[in-house]
Parts: sequence; structure tokens; C-alpha cells
Amino acid sequence: MRYETTYRLEDFILGLSWEGLPGVVRERIKGCLLDLLGALITGSRSSQFEAGRRLAAKLYGYGSIPVPGCKERFGFMGASTAMGHSSNAYDIDDGHNLLRAHPGTAVVGPVLAAAYEKNVSRNEFLLALLAAYETTIRSGLAIMEHYSNPHSSGTFGPAGIAAGVGRIYGFSRQALNNCISIAEFHAPLVDGSRSVSYPSMNKDGVAFGAMTGALAIEEHLAGFRGNKNLLESDRYSHYLDDLGKHYMVMDLYFKPYTCCRWAHPAIDACLSLLDREVSMAGKESNEDGEAGRRGDCPQSKRGLRPEDIEKVVIETFLQATRLSRVIPKNTDEAQYNIAYPVAAALVYGDFGIAQCHESRIPDKRVVNMMRRLEFREDPELSAQFPARRVCRAVITAKDGSIYRSDDWEPRGEAAEQIGFEWLQSKFHRITAPVFSEKGREKVISMVRAEEDYPVRELLEEINREEYWTGI
Repeated sequence: MRYETTYRLEDFILGLSWEGLPGVVRERIKGCLLDLLGALITGSRSSQFEAGRRLAAKLYGYGSIPVPGCKERFGFMGASTAMGHSSNAYDIDDGHNLLRAHPGTAVVGPVLAAAYEKNVSRNEFLLALLAAYETTIRSGLAIMEHYSNPHSSGTFGPAGIAAGVGRIYGFSRQALNNCISIAEFHAPLVDGSRSVSYPSMNKDGVAFGAMTGALAIEEHLAGFRGNKNLLESDRYSHYLDDLGKHYMVMDLYFKPYTCCRWAHPAIDACLSLLDREVSMAGKESNEDGEAGRRGDCPQSKRGLRPEDIEKVVIETFLQATRLSRVIPKNTDEAQYNIAYPVAAALVYGDFGIAQCHESRIPDKRVVNMMRRLEFREDPELSAQFPARRVCRAVITAKDGSIYRSDDWEPRGEAAEQIGFEWLQSKFHRITAPVFSEKGREKVISMVRAEEDYPVRELLEEINREEYWTGI
């Protein structure tokens, strides 16, 4: 490969302005922030975050930067480490289908920590977050192609962190280039297939990716010199060709459930057959019987209840069938699992922190429902992956009646053009078990406000003790 430093990416990062962004992009990045705050708030009530908080204190000590859901304050590295452990703890963050990873969770901790440290405005923070997203996705696509193997969010995030934090720190184009090169070269090469097969806190490698990206900033400030990154090569520079014309943040999907995306269509396919409403906008088939546009999912008139179920057959794509089906011992095994989330949704009508918090695992009712589930690959559905993740459910009732769902895809896909209202509804639902309604309304109003303000006010507001409740 031949490398040439043209500073196309760096000039884009430094040239971003709030007024210069299309209105839909401004609205989208606000929605991304709200969604990520939901992930940080819920994630702060996880054992993974507790490990990260202890690690941050041990390695870096304390400082002035607050972390959502935490009484202690840290410096830049400590806060980046702590939030890197909470942002993906419940797998509720945004994703990108072609990247097969979660760009937002991979960058939000260090970028938010830097924004508080430097006392920038909310809009300036949002611009840095946008720069981090665009860099993460584009660099990630190059990394995927270069290594010819699916990696995970922690692999792609460091370059985006360097971009977002570097902008906040006021780096020059040369300094930004150095930071991005250091971060991308040293990014952890997290094997996504292993995290799916053997669920644990390793997950998508977000915690180590966040620490690596933050460390790249500190390495640069200490005088460390990197050289070249994949986006400067003649083989991958085409990923920069539409910078400023197409914003890849508009290609994100958003997740309604706290589990692997591959389990989502199975959950909705099952819920569509029960005598209850799906908790968010549902999906109906079109005249051709294919997965169609989302609309309101009215309450079923079938009269089918969880206790009526004899057997459930899930017809899905191959990768989903490879998800774990073990009876989980912890929240990570519950999330990276296809049987437990589907069974829990059949029992409770949802799969959120209330269903996968470690204090609730394993749930005997859910385990009993798991034993009635069967998962089968449909080759036609496998052929559509990863561009589409399609699934259907066939439920046999105890009286012999058979109920067959339409084809379902995960809700929240980019094609739906998800707006702030959808994300606002999700924020209320997923944070309700740990964050009061008053707190939720205040955070939503601050994120969406037209007027600008210091981002420190938002973080301080989130950590008001009166807003936090139990699980």
C-alpha cells in the first residue's frame, strides 16, 4: 500500500461548525447523545461498571470529572476508563450494520470526559462527538477490510476518540493526524465471534478500546510519534470521499432491547403473537408478506398468553442461531444469548435492565419458558445477513393452535429515519428502573434545547442524588 497524508479527515474534523450542519444531522447527534446517556445511566448499575470504577481509582486516582451514576470524580483517564466500562454494560447502544459494531458506546466516555475537563459548550461537545462517530465508522470499515475478519466496537473506537478529544483539546491538523495514527495502530483487535460464543465482560472490547483511545491522547501529549493510519492509504482512502456530504451518523440503528441485536427480531416476532402490546412501535408485513414499514402494533385479538404456550420455533439467520442458549449466571450471559431474552420477553413483554440485572438472574419463569424454545436456520434469511437481520416465530399453543408471525427485522433501523421522539420514548423506558421521571424529563429537555450551555451543567444535573432510584 502507498500512504499519503492529505489531512482530509483532520480538516473535516476541525472545520465542523454547528451552523454548518444540516438540521437533520443536528437533530440526529442530539438523539445519539440522549441514547448514549441512557446507556451510561443504566450501565452505572452493573458489575462491569463497578470493576471499571475500582480500576480507574487504582490506576489514576481521583479528580474533578463526574461520571454518571458515580459519587467519585476522576481525571481524564480515570473518567474515560470508568465510562468505558458502563457505556456498553447492557448492550443498549446504537450500532452500524455494515460495521457490525457500536460506534457511539466506543467513543462517548473519553469525549464526554474531555468536554467536561475543558468546559466546552454542549454544541461543541456534540460536534466533537459527531467527529468521533464519522471517524470511528470510516476507520472501522477500513480496519474490517484490512484484517479480513469481523472485529468489534473496541477495535474501531480508539481512532474516533482521538478525533473527538483532539478537537476538544484544540489540536492542529498535524497533532490530530498523529493521535489518530497512534490510536488506530494500537487499537485492540477484538474478535467479535468469540464474544458472541463465550459471553463475558470482554463483550465488544469497549472498555479496552476506550482506555486505548484516551491513552493515545496522553501518548501524543508526552511526545510519542505515530505515523500513518489506514484511511491515508490508497486502498482505503475512498472511505473519506464523501466527508461532509454524507454523514454516516445517519446510517445508525438504535436498539429497543438490552441484548444482542441478533435477538431483537425474534423478540418482536414473538411479542406480535401475544395478547399484549409491543412496548414500542411495532412492525407489520406488507402485501407481499415481507418485512414492511413500522407502525403502531395494536393489541392482538388472538387471546394467546404466555401460560398458553407449548412450543416456540424461531426461524432465523445462521449467526443468530450461534448465540448462546445457556441458562445465564450473570448479565453478560443473559444479553449475549438468544434464548433468555426471547423467553423473558414472552414472560414480561420486554427485555430491559429489569429483566437482565444480575439481581434478577436467573428467573425461574424465564428458564421454564426457555425450555419451550427451538431455533432453526432459514438459509434464505441467512443469505440476507448482514444487510438485513430477518426472523419469524411459530408458536404452538397447548390446545394445538398454531400462530405464525410475519417476517420481522430489528426495530430502530436506519431506514426508519429514527427521530428524537423515538429515542425519547426509549430513554424513558430503559432508564425508568434506576432514574426518576423528573430526572428523565430534565435530561431530555437539556439535550434537546435550542440554546447552548456549558456541557458541565448537563453532567452535574444527571448526577443529582434525588434522581437516582433502585433497581
